[in-house]
Amino acid sequence: MTDVSAPSLDHLRTFVTVHRTGSLTRAAHLLGLSQATVSAHVQAVEAVVGFPVFDRGRNGVTTTPKGVELARRVAGHVDAIEDAVLLPDREGSTARAVHVGGAAEILSLKVVPRLAELIAAANAPIRLTFGLAQELLDALVGGALDLVVSAVPPQREGITAVPFYDEEFVLAAAPTWAGRDPDEVPVVAYAENLPIVRRYWRSVFGRPPSRLQVVAVIPDLRGIRDAVRAGVGMSVLPMYMVADDLRAGALIALDEPEVPPLNTLYLATRSGDAERFSAIGATATALRRIIG
Repeated sequence: MTDVSAPSLDHLRTFVTVHRTGSLTRAAHLLGLSQATVSAHVQAVEAVVGFPVFDRGRNGVTTTPKGVELARRVAGHVDAIEDAVLLPDREGSTARAVHVGGAAEILSLKVVPRLAELIAAANAPIRLTFGLAQELLDALVGGALDLVVSAVPPQREGITAVPFYDEEFVLAAAPTWAGRDPDEVPVVAYAENLPIVRRYWRSVFGRPPSRLQVVAVIPDLRGIRDAVRAGVGMSVLPMYMVADDLRAGALIALDEPEVPPLNTLYLATRSGDAERFSAIGATATALRRIIG
C-alpha cells in the first residue's frame, strides 16, 4: 500500500514545475520525465493535501486557488533544498558550473570574447546555452539554467528579471544599395514573418512592411550580417553587430531615424538565487558589465 503521509521532494518539484510552466507536457520535458510520471506525481501531491491543485483544460493546466497557495508555501523551500544539494557555495571547493542562456548572437559576440572575465567573476565554470527566449525561460524555471539573457520581458512565477541593456537596431545594406528606397531593396530575414524587420517598419515608418520581397531566410543574425555584407539585400540588425562594418564602409544605413528602434534585454534568475549564491550573483553582475 502506498504511503501518502507526505509527498516526496520529487513530487513537490514536479508540482512546482507544472505550476510555473502551466503544462504537464512542458514540465515533463524540463524534468526529463514522461507525462504519465508527471501526472502520477501531481496525483500523489493531491492525495496528500486532499484537494485538486490543477484544473485540466484543452490548452494545459491552470493552478487552482488552493494550488497557488500551496505553491507559494512550498516553492521556495523546494528550490532551497535542491540548491543546497546541487549548488554548494563552499569556500575553497570546486564550484558547480553556472549555466547561462541567451540568444546565440549576443552571447557569441559580446560574452564569449570576455568569457575569461566571466569565469573569474563567478569563480566557477561557465556553461552557455543558446536558444529562443521562451525556451530558455522554461529551462530557467525548470532548474536547467541559472541565468537567462532574455529579449522578452519574463512574466513567470518565481522569476526575477532586471532590464539592463537596450539593443539599438539599424537598417543595413551593402554600399551597392545606397540611395535606394528601402521598400525596393530585397530582404534577408530571420524568419518568414519578418519579426525584426516588421517591428522596425512599424516603429519607424508607421506601417507594416507589406511591399518587401524576401530573398533569403537565415535564422542567425550573424549569417544575415554576412549575407547583407555580400550584397544579397538589406536587413535590420543590432548596432553592436554592425558598428565596425558601418565605420569601415562595408555596410551603410539605408535609413537614419531620429529615434532608432530599441529592444530591451532582461537578465532573469530564479527569485532569490542571485542573493543566495555568490557564483550566480557574481555572474549576473559581470554579465551586466560585459553586455551593457
